[in-house]
Amino acid sequence: MKLTEVAAAVILRADGSFLLGQRAADTFYPGYWEFPGGKVEAGETPLAALIRELHEELEIEVLQATPWIVREHIYEHAHVRLHFFRVIQWRGELRDHVHAALAWQQADAVAVSPMLPANAPVLAALQLPALYGISHAWQIGVDAQLAVLDTTLRSGLRLVQLRESTLPEPARATFIAAAVKLCHDSGARVLINGDAALASAVHADGVHLTARQLMALPVRPPLPLVAASCHDGAELDQAARLGLDFVVLGPVKPTASHPDQPGMGWPAFMDLIARYPLPVYGIGGLTPADLAAAQACGAHGIAAIRAAWPTPGTFR
Repeated sequence: MKLTEVAAAVILRADGSFLLGQRAADTFYPGYWEFPGGKVEAGETPLAALIRELHEELEIEVLQATPWIVREHIYEHAHVRLHFFRVIQWRGELRDHVHAALAWQQADAVAVSPMLPANAPVLAALQLPALYGISHAWQIGVDAQLAVLDTTLRSGLRLVQLRESTLPEPARATFIAAAVKLCHDSGARVLINGDAALASAVHADGVHLTARQLMALPVRPPLPLVAASCHDGAELDQAARLGLDFVVLGPVKPTASHPDQPGMGWPAFMDLIARYPLPVYGIGGLTPADLAAAQACGAHGIAAIRAAWPTPGTFR
C-alpha cells in the first residue's frame, strides 16, 4: 500500500484547548473527529502543506507552528504518515469549508467521539506538560526537596520523576512515599526512576527507565506511564519499538555535573528526533528560557533537575 504523507495541525489556544473537526458524510470515516490538515503534495514540505491546508480548510494564516511528533497508521483505504505540528499563533476567523462541525477540546476531557483510530496516542501525548521536573533529594536533602516540590506543584508542575537511587534507606522510602502523595494531592503524575516494582508498590503513575534498562527490555513494563532516558538513535528506536509514552534525550548542553563535556547541541537533537513517533523532552543544561528553542526543534518540552526547582515558571 502506498504511503501517503499528511500534515496535521494541533491548533492551540492559550487555555490549552485544541481544535478538532468532524469528518463530512462524503468521506472515509464519516462522523469521526480528526485534527485539521491534509495531504502533502508533490514538491511540498509538510510545513508548507500545513500552511496551505489550514488556509484552504479554515481560512486562517499560520504565524507560528513547531514540529512535534510523526505517527504512521494503516487504515483500510490508506497507509498514512502524519506529521503533527503545534500551531500556536495564527491570524483570521475560523471559517470551515470541509468538516461537518468544529469543536475546541481539552486533552484530559475530550467530549466528542468517535476519534480517528490514529489519534489515540496523540491525545495521550497532549496530556503531557512542557516541563518534566526531576528530583535530587540525594543532593539537597529530603526536607529541602519536599519543600520545593510542594512549592512547584502549587505553581503548576504536573509531571515529576523521583530519581533517588543513591539516597540511603530508610530516607529513600520515606521521601518517595511523601513525594508521591504530594504529587497526587496536586493532580500531578509521578514516575520512579529505574524501579518498576517500587513504582507499583507506592502507587506511582509509572517508571522512568535508564538507557541500560531500556536496551535490555524485550517488552514494555506493565505500568500506565513508561518513559526512558535516551542518548542516541538506537535507544530512541528501542523506546519506539516498546511503545513507551515519552523519552528524554540529551544532554543538549554541558551540565553542572559535567561542565567540560559538550552537549549534542540543538541541530543534532533535531536530526535525531525527525519523524519520531514519541514525545521527546530535551535535557542537559536547560532552563525555562530554552523551551522555545526546544519546541522549535520538535521537542515536546524540557526536563530539568536544578532548573525545575523551586518554581517551574509558566510551564503547563
